[in-house]
Amino acid sequence: MTPTGILAGLFLVLALYCGIDPFKHSAISDFPEFKAIKVDMPDWSLVPTDKDKDNLLQRSEIKFLNQVQGPESIAFDPLGRGPYTGIADGRIVFWNGQKWTDFAYTSSNRSEICDPKPSPLSYLKNEHICGRPLGLRFDKKTGDLYIADAYLGLMKVGPEGGSATSLTTEAEGVPLRFTNDLDIDDEGNIYFTDSSTQYQRRNFMQLVFSADDSGRVLKYNPTTKETTVLVRNLQFPNGLSLSKDGTFFVFCEGSIGRLRKYWLKGEKAGTSEVLAILPGFPDNVRTNEEGNFWVAVHCRRSLYTYICALYPKLRMFMLKLPISAKIQYLLHIGGRLHAVAVKYSPEGKILQILEDSQGKVVKAISEVEEKDGKLWMGSVLMPFIGVYNLA
Repeated sequence: MTPTGILAGLFLVLALYCGIDPFKHSAISDFPEFKAIKVDMPDWSLVPTDKDKDNLLQRSEIKFLNQVQGPESIAFDPLGRGPYTGIADGRIVFWNGQKWTDFAYTSSNRSEICDPKPSPLSYLKNEHICGRPLGLRFDKKTGDLYIADAYLGLMKVGPEGGSATSLTTEAEGVPLRFTNDLDIDDEGNIYFTDSSTQYQRRNFMQLVFSADDSGRVLKYNPTTKETTVLVRNLQFPNGLSLSKDGTFFVFCEGSIGRLRKYWLKGEKAGTSEVLAILPGFPDNVRTNEEGNFWVAVHCRRSLYTYICALYPKLRMFMLKLPISAKIQYLLHIGGRLHAVAVKYSPEGKILQILEDSQGKVVKAISEVEEKDGKLWMGSVLMPFIGVYNLA
C-alpha cells in the first residue's frame, strides 16, 4: 500500500472512531444532544493585541489561601465592610477583619455533602444541591444583598444575612439554568444574566465548547415581581454592570469576547451595541468610582480557539477525539491558566491592562473589584483572592 493509501486509511479509522466514540473518552461523550454552534467572531485583526509586558499582576498579594474555595464575586457592604464572597460549597462568607464567618446560604438543603473539600472543582457534583452563589451586589440604600445563584436563580438576603429568599427562577416560562451575574439600579430593578437555558454551571466546559446561543439578559422588577427578557440568543452572557450615571449597563459576551452596551435611558433606550472587542474570554465586569469598567478576562484567545469558533465542524471533530474535557479546555486557553484585567472607558477605549501571562501568581480571574486604590480579584477556580495595589 502506498503512503497516501496508508494515510487515507488511518484518517478513515480516526473519523470512524470519532463518529462512534466507542470508549466514551471524549469531552462530550456524556452529552448525546451536544451541538457545536458557529460563533460570529470579529475579524482577527480587531482583537486587541495590547499587553502588559511587565506582567504587573505578578506583584499581587495572594490572600486567604485555601480559606475560600472558588470566590467568584467580591463585594463590600454599604458601610465598606468586607469582603463578602460566594464560595464553592454554597455559602456566602464575610471577612470581619480577623477571620471568615458565615453570612448567608442560598440552599436550605445542606448536609455533609456540602462540607469543605480540597478544591473548587470538588463541589461540581453537588452544586445543584448545595447552591453556587456567583454574582453578588449590595443595595446601597437597604443593605440587602442580591445573589445570582447558578442553580437557584435570583435571590436576596437581608443585611443580617441568613437564608436567602428566592426572587425569580424563570422568565417567559423558561427556567433559569445558569444565573450568573447582576446589578441593581436606583429604582431597585435588577438586571442579570442567564448564561444558558441548556447547560448548567457544572457543565461550563461543554457550554464553552458548544457556544450555545440560548443565553439571556433579563430584568426583575421588584414592584411587579415580573421578570422580562431584554436580550436573547446570546452565546454565554456573563458579567453585567451599570454605568455610573445609570443610563446604560454593559455585559460580557463570553463566546464572542465582546463588551456590549444596553441603553436604559435616552433615544436609544431598549437597544444595544458593541462597546469593545475583548482580548479573550471575559467573566465579570465592574464599574469603578470614576465610571470606568474593569473586565476580568479569564484567559486570552488563541488563534486555535478563534478558528474553532468559526468552524463548528472542525470543533466537533476535535471534541470527539479521545481527549478529556480538561485537556480540551487547556487547548482553548493556550495551555495554561493565566490572568488579564482590562479597564475600559464608557466609550470602550482601553485605559489600562494588567496581566500575569504565565499564571505565576494570579490566574483564571473571575472578577476585578476596585476599592480604595486596590484591585480585589476573585476566581471561580482558585482557592484564594488576589489583591493588586494600583498605587
